[in-house]
This record gives sequence, structure tokens and C-alpha cells, in this order.
Amino acid sequence: MTLLRDENLAAAFDHAARSYDTLVAANPGYHAHLRRSVRRLGLPGRGQGLRLLDLGCGTGASTAALRSVLPAADVTAVDASAGMLRRAAAKPWADGVTFVHAPAERLSEAGVRGPFDAVFAAYLLRNVTDPDAVLAAVHGLLRPGGRLAVHEYALRGRRADRAVWTLVCRGVVQPVATLLGDGPLYRHLWRSVVEFDTAGRFARRLGAAGFEQVRALPLPGWQTGITHTFVASRADGSRAAHQPTEDA
Repeated sequence: MTLLRDENLAAAFDHAARSYDTLVAANPGYHAHLRRSVRRLGLPGRGQGLRLLDLGCGTGASTAALRSVLPAADVTAVDASAGMLRRAAAKPWADGVTFVHAPAERLSEAGVRGPFDAVFAAYLLRNVTDPDAVLAAVHGLLRPGGRLAVHEYALRGRRADRAVWTLVCRGVVQPVATLLGDGPLYRHLWRSVVEFDTAGRFARRLGAAGFEQVRALPLPGWQTGITHTFVASRADGSRAAHQPTEDA
């Protein structure tokens, strides 16, 4: 199958929205890994006075991770799928969370304006047609010294990593998704990962987009070598930009 893109991908996510959280719940460590990636942003305190952009929020798992780690921050959560966004917005949220329906490529048209102190993008960049254009837009939305965390399936590059990913997708995820009527989306999931950048190549892509202090940090468990947190920052004119905080 060909990769799903743009409106076709958004429509597939719309259809899958009703069962998405069920499949996510079956993924060991999914929510804990998102929280770990948020902590790796290295933002201070509880996020008081900070503006955060949750780019590709889906049904709100990444939004919940941001609010768990940085409960005092203001979060703008954006997604291209109206169905996923409805699920996210229907959940109980404290004040300070705003949901916006927009593709990552058309944020300004939807009224999303910077500067943001940090941008968090989970499972997004391999799904966009032009990741370089999206990264350029994100760079422009960050304040000087602002931080970016990309939480993404990006294989380390070993044959074993691809083999594990294929086994999980074809042996577990795709059969369940097919029973739920969402087979095309999860076949896209497998292919989008194997055709996306390796972790090293994506780190270089971030550097080419103008980001500094780029690091690719692995996640634990079965996803080691498959999922990474990429942390980076927009230049602030000094060498004093804070470093990401690692968690145990």
C-alpha cells in the first residue's frame, strides 16, 4: 500500500478515533514514555508562565503528558483530524488547555501564533508530507532559546530494530486494528516507520532546520532502538541555554 497523506490520513484518523485510546492502552509504557519525553524538555518548575504547543495532539495523550509534568503551563493542542480532536476536547481538562483543528502545515491560517516556550510533537513528523517545512515553521514559532521535543518512531538502523517493529505491527497491532475496521491506518503505521528517517538522520535533519543542542535519546523497554525523544533548541544568542533534564 502507499502511505496515507494529508486529507486521506486525517480521514483515516477520524475513523480510528473511536478505538484509538483502546489500542494505545495496550501499548506498554505508552503514557509513561510521553511523560519522560516531556521531562526531557528540561523546562523549569511546574511550567508557570510558559506557553506550550502540542503539535499533533491526537486524542490528547500528549496533552495529558504535558499537563502531568507541567500543570501550570498554557497548552495549545493542535491536530489535523477533527475526529481525534473531538475525543481530546471531550476529556476533562483544567484551565489552560486550548484545542485547535489545523494541519501542522497550516498553523498560521488557524490562528496559532508564537512565540512558544516549547513545542512537543509526538508521532507526527513521519506523517507529514514535508517534514522540513513543518520544522521550519516550528522553529519560527519558538522564542529564542525555546525548546523542541519530538517523540517519534525512528529506528536506530539495525536489522533487529526493524524486525521487532515488524513483529509487533504484523503480529499484534494490525490484526486487532483490522478487526476494528482500521486496517489501512495501521498498515500505514508500519510502513511510515520503516520508510522514515533513522534516528541519526532525523537528528541531522533537525540541525539542518536551524536547531541547536540536538540530542537523540532512546526510550526503554521493547521500544529501545525504535522510539526516540529528540530534544533541541532554537538559538538564543548565548551559550547559556539550559540542557535537557534526564529522568531515572
